[in-house]
Amino acid sequence: MFYELIMAEPAQAKYQILVVDDEPTVCKAIQMMLKFYGHEVQTADDGAAALALFHAGQFDLVITDYLMPGMRGDELVAHIRQSRPGQRVILASAFADDFHTGEKPSGGVDHILAKPFSLDDLRAAIAKVMA
Repeated sequence: MFYELIMAEPAQAKYQILVVDDEPTVCKAIQMMLKFYGHEVQTADDGAAALALFHAGQFDLVITDYLMPGMRGDELVAHIRQSRPGQRVILASAFADDFHTGEKPSGGVDHILAKPFSLDDLRAAIAKVMA
């Protein structure tokens, strides 16, 4: 049954996704999960690198960590929203509960995903944001 579950063909659209996280192992894990489902994925390890990739390409979705050195995820989102107000963004954070209890990240995001998250959590967040 497990083999059938992981080998099943995913039934969701394919997207161009930018993943931003200062933890290389987290970034790689998310990239692998997304590529398994057929998405095209580029990664950045900080806000400045993410902005360079973002402005050089076209992304259907940005998934960014919240707490990163140099530029937090909500600051990155604010920069992104200035140039592309309709850009879809998921903010991933170990502090997600703080955002749901009143503290909202500036710049606005489409969804907040609590870390650590499962493959199902990630797929559900993408489906919700891209619907």
